[in-house]
Amino acid sequence: MSTPRDFVLVHGAWHGAWCWKRILPALWAAGHRAFAVSLSGVGERAHLGPAGITLDTHIQDVAAVIEAEELQQCILVGHSYAGMVITGVADRLHERIGQLVYLDAVVPWPGDAWSSRHSDETRTQRRALIAAQGVLPAAPPSLFGLADDDAAWVERRQTPHPGGVYDQPLPYDADRWARLPRRFIDCTAPALATIAASRERVRREPGWIVDEIATGHDAMISAPLALLDCLLAAAGDRPGT
Repeated sequence: MSTPRDFVLVHGAWHGAWCWKRILPALWAAGHRAFAVSLSGVGERAHLGPAGITLDTHIQDVAAVIEAEELQQCILVGHSYAGMVITGVADRLHERIGQLVYLDAVVPWPGDAWSSRHSDETRTQRRALIAAQGVLPAAPPSLFGLADDDAAWVERRQTPHPGGVYDQPLPYDADRWARLPRRFIDCTAPALATIAASRERVRREPGWIVDEIATGHDAMISAPLALLDCLLAAAGDRPGT
């Protein structure tokens, strides 16, 4: 086995640390440390409410875990929306990050917001919901390819996502970011339309390792063993690092 590594797992929109339930024990059993973060306003932190929560808040949520746990060269994993978050964390704490793993996630260009690569229709719908409610209501689990007990579990646990994160741009140092090892895990069945720009980008740009899992967007729920294999590869426990 490789040297034990530290993982920081960051969930996507509407989720919380709970979504990594099928991954954490296996990472621990493999000898690694793993910390699952719940972002402000969702998961068990939904009681904080959406007011005043921005992308900066979520970046600080994750940076605070890295600093409090005194992590060095950690593997920072971001699912979906959290691609925005881990990119921002890497910009702030570059020397503390050993590798970035984008799990079917947004890979922003400097100055992008989460909304930037969405279709006009998606942006219009989401902005209208945020204007009316201050939050984005949770998407149906079927959108992530989930069904039966898995879909019911996710539907129970999801919470509305703070609307203040949607249009906030993220400036960052692209050259410094590009020096970090980067892996993209593409969930292909079904492929989520809002991730299309990212999955195309990582296949064009140099410096990426791209894995594919034939499952839906919530691979940590629908294909935990396949996802675990990709994460162990990132840690050096499997070929293809």
